[in-house]
Amino acid sequence: MKARIKLAEGMTFVAESGSGHAVVVDGNPEIGGRDLGPRPMELVLMGTASCSAIDVVLILRRSRQEITDCIVEIEGERATEDPKVFTKIHFHFVVTGKALAESHVERAIRLSKEKYCSATAMMAKTAEITTGYEIREG
Repeated sequence: MKARIKLAEGMTFVAESGSGHAVVVDGNPEIGGRDLGPRPMELVLMGTASCSAIDVVLILRRSRQEITDCIVEIEGERATEDPKVFTKIHFHFVVTGKALAESHVERAIRLSKEKYCSATAMMAKTAEITTGYEIREG
């Protein structure tokens, strides 16, 4: 896996993934950023939530659950001193589907956290990881 990060101007960068997708990344205005894209640590949090969401949806589909939507609201707390690593991360899953079995949703979230999600496993080295969920019919 590779990526390329190129300075655009000021503290704004274009990050290109090995698969050819690009995203603008910007620093905080306090250090010269212009608020043109997410901050790097926001991307880390977004990537972690995305990684887990993919696991949960895949596990539920393989369990023949009729899932129609999955939202992950993620919140992280960071250390006050450098390096300002994440110290607490909470995932809140909102899973929507037709007659979803709560046991399947719980299992999918647990398996993602404990076995499959590489990003969560890395974050757990410095952060306490907690999860919650709600199931919606639809």
